[in-house]
Amino acid sequence: MARIASVVIPSEKQVETALTYIYGIGLTTSRAILAEAKISPTTRVKDLTEAEETKLNDIISSKYSVEGDLKRLVTNNIKRLKDINSYKGLRHKAKLPVNGQRTRTNARTRKGKAIAVGGAQPKAASKT
Repeated sequence: MARIASVVIPSEKQVETALTYIYGIGLTTSRAILAEAKISPTTRVKDLTEAEETKLNDIISSKYSVEGDLKRLVTNNIKRLKDINSYKGLRHKAKLPVNGQRTRTNARTRKGKAIAVGGAQPKAASKT
């Protein structure tokens, strides 16, 4: 198990895929990092040498914001939008989709479980 950018990445996977386990690094960024480090994308993580691991660490730490720093940056950006009461900030506050998606249907992930409104069964007449 290699430790890159303070994240333990799986040793059985190819380096190209394993780097995507780091928050802030997707497949495209992973390929760019490997091209710069001159490492084959199909190499398994367990087969990386110590020098290659340090080279990957150096590239990621110098050129990319990942993990905690990136999460903090995103959180601060959302907080700023909420503080200035921008439209996007209001959507974040209301826990609704932010980027113009429809909410009449869909949006269940963001809105949560559907709550039935009205349409309750009428009470059955009781004998008196």
